[in-house]
Amino acid sequence: MTVSQLQRVDRWLGIPLCFALTQLRRLGFERQVSDRKIRNLLFVKLAEQGSTVLAYPAIRAAIERVGKENVYFLVFDDNRFILDSMDVIPPRNIITISFGSMGEMLRTGFRALGTLRRLRFDAVVDLEFFSRGSAALSFITRAQRRVGFHPFFSAGPYRGDLMTHRLLYNPHLHTGQTFLAMVNALEQNPHSLPTFELVPEPEQELPPQIAPNGNEIERVRAMLKGLPEHSGLILLNPNASDLLPLRRWPIQRYVQLAQRLLVTYREAAVAFTGSPPEAETAARLARDVASARCISLAGETTLRQLLVLFTLADVLVTNDSGPAHFATLTPIQVVTLFGPETPALFSAPSKRNRALWAGISCSPCVSAFNNRQSVCRNNVCMQALSVEQVFEEVCKAFESRRKPIRAEAVLPETFVTRE
Repeated sequence: MTVSQLQRVDRWLGIPLCFALTQLRRLGFERQVSDRKIRNLLFVKLAEQGSTVLAYPAIRAAIERVGKENVYFLVFDDNRFILDSMDVIPPRNIITISFGSMGEMLRTGFRALGTLRRLRFDAVVDLEFFSRGSAALSFITRAQRRVGFHPFFSAGPYRGDLMTHRLLYNPHLHTGQTFLAMVNALEQNPHSLPTFELVPEPEQELPPQIAPNGNEIERVRAMLKGLPEHSGLILLNPNASDLLPLRRWPIQRYVQLAQRLLVTYREAAVAFTGSPPEAETAARLARDVASARCISLAGETTLRQLLVLFTLADVLVTNDSGPAHFATLTPIQVVTLFGPETPALFSAPSKRNRALWAGISCSPCVSAFNNRQSVCRNNVCMQALSVEQVFEEVCKAFESRRKPIRAEAVLPETFVTRE
């Protein structure tokens, strides 16, 4: 199933389901909140691997309260990779649902639900902003304490009244701080919420750095053997998931950026990255660059190998998507391009991350309040980021790693790809 199909299912099936479960709750079909110490805890974050990285401080806070062995995570199977990479939750504590098709999602969903009911959780933290499916799953676990966002006074999409600890979504708080606040809310009197005195910590704990072994490094280096000898590597990730195509930077600008970088840094190489469905497009972009020092690795790496590649490269240029957050597990410098969303809420909280955002008057146009939907069909917010702006940020990032000598970045007229 595609993300758009999941959103339709969440709307047309989720709304009546949440309404029905809300009526059951009002009839008393739930365990009452007690003062007993929380013994085990479940996080629900089905989609978006990047947001899962931002949840790391919240996961660490939960571990401090109940112990690593008692923290669980419910996630779509395609998204468990980042949890395994962070190595913060025992693999057996990661419960997955597959969404390859509607039938598969229902089958694995019921199986996961059986596991959740059997574990009898004391607390559930629903990290989805206003998903109906996650709210319903949180209620059906029968956990005594359930933290999640509630659409007070129609401040967000309807998802019933299924949380014991109802929070108001704050669109001025970074997502990582928001997730941490949700864990802290478990200890509050539910009748006092959504108000509670908590001053968010400005610094967020970053996930641990991965440590690839020698065999992993050699396999990834073998993928780079098509490049001439080089002493610096810049990765370009021109992708965007089908969740939000508005995130895409004009694709030919990656070609122009690559050409300019290769002229400026004659010791450097450029590689395009991406998923298997993007392999053909990435290969075409690499051909358009017309340089022996530029190749495409899109579709050739596993997600684990992509992380290993990040440890070998100097800079990653990407739009606001999962790789920008995966990179925080590695030493790579990142330049992240924002448009329909704001880096104030979703940027990776790392000093190695450089966020570019034009900040035009209609941006950000998507948020938790509108389920990340927009009437926009012309992402001028991304188009407002020029090749020159991105080039300068990449140069700063690259030179902070390599201290290279810049050549005169003048491209022959025939070498420049026109849009």
